[in-house]
Amino acid sequence: MSGTDLQKNRLAYLFTMPAFFVMAMMIVYPFVYNVVISFSNMNLSHFRDWHLVGGRNYLQVFTDAAFWYYLRKTILWTAINVFFHVTIGVSLALILNEDIKGKTIFRTLLILPWAVPQYITALTWRGMFNAEYGSVNLLLGKLFGISVPWLTSEWGAFTACLITNIWLGFPFMMIIALGGLQSIPAELYEAAEIDGSSWHHKLRHITLPLLKPVMVPAITLGVIWTFNNFNVVWLVSNGGEPSDRTHILVSWIYKSAFTYFRIGHAAAFSMIIFAILLLFSWNFIRRTKASETVY
Repeated sequence: MSGTDLQKNRLAYLFTMPAFFVMAMMIVYPFVYNVVISFSNMNLSHFRDWHLVGGRNYLQVFTDAAFWYYLRKTILWTAINVFFHVTIGVSLALILNEDIKGKTIFRTLLILPWAVPQYITALTWRGMFNAEYGSVNLLLGKLFGISVPWLTSEWGAFTACLITNIWLGFPFMMIIALGGLQSIPAELYEAAEIDGSSWHHKLRHITLPLLKPVMVPAITLGVIWTFNNFNVVWLVSNGGEPSDRTHILVSWIYKSAFTYFRIGHAAAFSMIIFAILLLFSWNFIRRTKASETVY
């Protein structure tokens, strides 16, 4: 920011200062503070009199078997969720982009899972997955005569969390994809029809390439949101039950910080997650060339 620019736009900078101050207090300061305490011994015994201990917390994280276990489960959690979010969302967008009756009603109904607050949806699905009186097991019992221990087994609870989060996440991808589809010039499809192109050919050579600049940032956001999705895992599995086997990284960090009060350890854990997501986002966008213009 040059001095000349400041003089010319002094009023504009004056108006932006409150917003900048709020951003600094809400984002910059907590981030810097978290970096500092990640190198400290802050815990329940040293909450006021903590001091820096170097990289001991980071070493403990990387040598902790729980970190690698929850990292693998988080990667699996993220991959399955984002795959179904994108697949279901784009498929529904392709259907809604066609000239069908009641399109407005369908759009409204399909966006409802995303519009309802997460904690309400998570608690509702938790009740539905109850082994004794939940509607899911009642339906499975009537149709197939089976009962699944959704919330009392490790993979049952994990699957319940997956189903809940897939339900919550596909409307976002659907709306993004639908907006991208409506921006594609109709002339391209008309020219392809004149050339005798099939639906599959148009999808592969027109629709998907032109959706790429829209979907890559959406997928990147989806990965970050899903990787850090605390609400669904915590509420559906009731805090990682059974026996802390349903946690992903972010929910385990929460329990480490606010149940076991290992504040410094949890701060180092969170910085590692930040580094993982930062590297993924940068590498994913670079490799997919999302910023390049599509001709």
